[in-house]
Amino acid sequence: MQLKRVLTLRTVVATSAGLTLASSTFVAAVQVAGFLAGDAAWLAIFTSGLLCFGAAACFSELNARYPSAAGIRLYFARAFGERVALVVSLLYMAVVLGVVGAESYVLAQSLTFAVPFVPPLAWIMIVYVLVTGLNIRGIKIAGNFQDLITYGMMVALVALGLAALAQRGFALQAPLATGGPASFINAVAVGIFLFVGFEWAAPLAEEVVHTRLVSRGMLLAVGLLSLVYAVFTVAMTVVVPREELLSSPVPHMLFARHALGPAGVWAMVGLSLAASATTFNAGLISVSRFIYASARECVLPPVFSRVSMRFFTPWVAVLTVFVIGVSASVGVLLTGCYLTIVNLAAAMESLVYVLAALAVVALRRKEPAACGYTVRGGLFVPALTAAVFLGLLGAVVLVNPAVGLYLLAGLALTWLYVRHVVPALKEKYRRERRSRRRQSSPRPGALP
Repeated sequence: MQLKRVLTLRTVVATSAGLTLASSTFVAAVQVAGFLAGDAAWLAIFTSGLLCFGAAACFSELNARYPSAAGIRLYFARAFGERVALVVSLLYMAVVLGVVGAESYVLAQSLTFAVPFVPPLAWIMIVYVLVTGLNIRGIKIAGNFQDLITYGMMVALVALGLAALAQRGFALQAPLATGGPASFINAVAVGIFLFVGFEWAAPLAEEVVHTRLVSRGMLLAVGLLSLVYAVFTVAMTVVVPREELLSSPVPHMLFARHALGPAGVWAMVGLSLAASATTFNAGLISVSRFIYASARECVLPPVFSRVSMRFFTPWVAVLTVFVIGVSASVGVLLTGCYLTIVNLAAAMESLVYVLAALAVVALRRKEPAACGYTVRGGLFVPALTAAVFLGLLGAVVLVNPAVGLYLLAGLALTWLYVRHVVPALKEKYRRERRSRRRQSSPRPGALP
């Protein structure tokens, strides 16, 4: 049974931006401002968005070549071979699910700030159960929910930021002062990770009304996120002393209290819940489709490829993401290993962006025929994207050596799975298919 093509550009943009627009990004946004001397966070964020625009352009070309729910697994398989593609994509999927756990930690801190008597896990379960139910009911329903929450959040954050700046008379202190090239480069490096995850709109390629919408959606999402982050980050640093923001795990809550008082705190609680809802919902939509496509192609057990006959959704994959996401959230709440997961996600995202850029170069040579979208400028954009994100990958590993070890361990485990388990799954599928063919073929001497 096939998935239904019902999604429009509006939902693709909301999914691409929604996975990125999380409560945890407010912490990273403050870190960007912390590197700079004046109120130049907007400049670093727009520069980061421009670099991510190059990565988005690479993913857009890859999606135009191979529009599939398998996403990066298919892109990398055509460019580098099946085994490399499986190792990277399976580990990538696992890291994205871990990021959901990190987002849960920030959500818990935000809610405890305003409602200390409610257990954090209760809020997390409410959000998870809600978005899981919507995803099982149908992609159109989940997509409409994603649209409402994501666009509502972006408008609210920009409006709140502009209102806070208006209270201060838009008096920015040195909006172009970066503190020197080194400070600006560090700020841009952190700023890039405000956008990670936008490419998870690619698995929607089999449910959009036209495959070209995925490419457009990713590019539009990066542009909108640049504007939202720039306005809100500058507003936070103008209203609240930078040192106070940097020392808090919930800087957005401090900003809301300084800007609007108790009413602002409650408004930010609602926005934090909405941010986590968009992250959980976008993760469920995208990762469940990736699991579905991988099972359909015998990379994962075939049970994950089951589609609801009533709602046309991969319900087993959706429930699997729910269970793994809740488990990851509980683990992060108990251990507090939030920053480790964030840094691991940053390293993994950088690796994927490097491979995406190199895949564009490789596929242009292997399959020179034109596709629906081609990055302009020859090989300049893919080459620059690969170089930038390779440098960022090295920087993350040098600053956090443990992250490099975790990344190598993850690659080793997924390689063992691909080396030993995947061939067994494919052989089992071939045997079952031959058996079904023998049973369906007429026996010698049987009446027609």
